[in-house]
Amino acid sequence: MVMQGTDMKIAETPTEGLTDHQVPDAYQQWLDDEGVLIHKQFYFPNIKEIEVGPWERKGGKGAVIHIDNRHMPNDCHVVEINPGGKSEPEHHMYETNFYIVSGRGATTVWVDEKNKHTFEWKEGSLFVVPLNAWYQHFNGSGDEPARYLCTTNAPPMMRLFRDNDFMFNNDHMFKGRYSGEEDAFSGSGQLYNKRIWESNFVPNAPDMALYGWKERGAGGINAMLSMGQNNMGNHISEFPIGTYKKAHRHGPGAHLVLLSGDSGYSLIWTKEDRSDMIKCDWQVGTMVIVPSDGTFHQHFNSGTKRARYMALRSGDGGFNDPTAPWKGAGDSISEGGWQVEYSDEEREIHEIFEAELAKKGAQCNMKAFIPYCTGVEGVTSERET
Repeated sequence: MVMQGTDMKIAETPTEGLTDHQVPDAYQQWLDDEGVLIHKQFYFPNIKEIEVGPWERKGGKGAVIHIDNRHMPNDCHVVEINPGGKSEPEHHMYETNFYIVSGRGATTVWVDEKNKHTFEWKEGSLFVVPLNAWYQHFNGSGDEPARYLCTTNAPPMMRLFRDNDFMFNNDHMFKGRYSGEEDAFSGSGQLYNKRIWESNFVPNAPDMALYGWKERGAGGINAMLSMGQNNMGNHISEFPIGTYKKAHRHGPGAHLVLLSGDSGYSLIWTKEDRSDMIKCDWQVGTMVIVPSDGTFHQHFNSGTKRARYMALRSGDGGFNDPTAPWKGAGDSISEGGWQVEYSDEEREIHEIFEAELAKKGAQCNMKAFIPYCTGVEGVTSERET
């Protein structure tokens, strides 16, 4: 049986009941001090509908998505800036990725009070504020709130230093990352290694150019994003109608947001026999978070349009950690990695996909990759549409 996404429970590690010899959780203490609404789910059908509560210093309302897992390397802040509102200026010793969910506005960034730079954003914009640089957000509408997601690596940073004065009042500016350059948030960038895009600001993530990545399967295209010289990393992937990506696993923390497409789902599981497999249905704006170490996940486009998703990640996912059990997550299981090739996939995975397509009277385009597929060959190259 495949459970729906809302059925999965994540183990909690509360700080209550600590003995005198245990170190308090500095991140949890910060959450308590903020008094902000907290969500611990890993699946959100629509990020525009995530409940928010008072968070005045952020500009009005907000919430923190925090899976209570001491190994979770990041969290996600959901913030709504009031119409005509603004956030309080702030800087901090953790990294950020901002994605604009709705609305329009502007952000001012500076490392020197005499040299401030402001750039405008709208729904679909993606940007970073470099580590410890000052910033302030402004809602450009006097009638509608502006909502954004912000993934951060605050949890491990706060737990490492356990000193809020260091985290929020450190006057060191990392000028090697940002020193007030006028074009730092212009939207320009540079392409490396055929699919790595370096830029601090992506004006419209749902429409940006992507590039071939045949290893991930079924005609998919992709761009890996290098932003703000952050350790945190992002990427955007897109794949054709009636196809799906290869399953793989790695460390926790990837926040997957569907940017375009009209139907699909993700499957996630942790056990080798898939007895805990969860199905998370998609719509534009759905977010699925990889919740724990080594969770298998796989993405399916059962709709009538190409599907594009964005992954806001904590870093390299443990790919470069030789001690990680999922070392080589981009490599085939048969080669010692943690990617499931189509030839190694359990038949149930494809049967679920064909059943979803049948509900919509749609055709499966995976015959070129799955011998027992009842559909057609469809797309076999990332350059085909």
